[in-house]
Amino acid sequence: MAKLDVINLKGEKISDLKLNDEIWNIEPNNIVLKKALDLQMASLRQGTHKTKTRSEVSGGGKKPYRQKGTGNARQGTIRAPHYRGGGIVFGVTPRSYTFKMNKKERSLALRSTLSYKFKNKELVVVDSLELESLKTKDVKALIENLKLAGKVLFVSSNDAEKLYLATRNLGYCAVLMANEINVYDIVNADTLVVEESAVKTIEEVLK
Repeated sequence: MAKLDVINLKGEKISDLKLNDEIWNIEPNNIVLKKALDLQMASLRQGTHKTKTRSEVSGGGKKPYRQKGTGNARQGTIRAPHYRGGGIVFGVTPRSYTFKMNKKERSLALRSTLSYKFKNKELVVVDSLELESLKTKDVKALIENLKLAGKVLFVSSNDAEKLYLATRNLGYCAVLMANEINVYDIVNADTLVVEESAVKTIEEVLK
């Protein structure tokens, strides 16, 4: 069973924590992981793009010239696709880009992401994420104490209101509750900082 140090907000080791290997130490499935990322990114697309067909563009109600005798190819409207200002053939129309993904695949993708963080030593477990103040400078000091670099994702077992308010001005920090974690936010973070009680919550949901 995998083990990880539990530290406090000063960076001092407090205890050891045993992690569930079926969640934090599996062989990641890259295919399912990519599928989950594609699904999450696709769900963010509005899909409101639209082009007009020849029946929707303005003008062209009159036949441009007579059918025969001009030497030109016969034409019925100047709003045909080959005319400037004409309709678009096979153009984009409003649509939804989302697709379905099985519940087991979603779980596997999330466990694969968490396992990557553990294997790459990008997972930090702290005893508590409760802050005494709402000041951003205190969060910066916390990041220095924990020796964190790059984008940081904090995962708390509760709403962690003070931590959220203190980090909202920092573009490289994000705060989620344990039941809100998702593949994209975890992959997007360089370091995952999880509260000890949140680890147990995640294991209960994914086991």
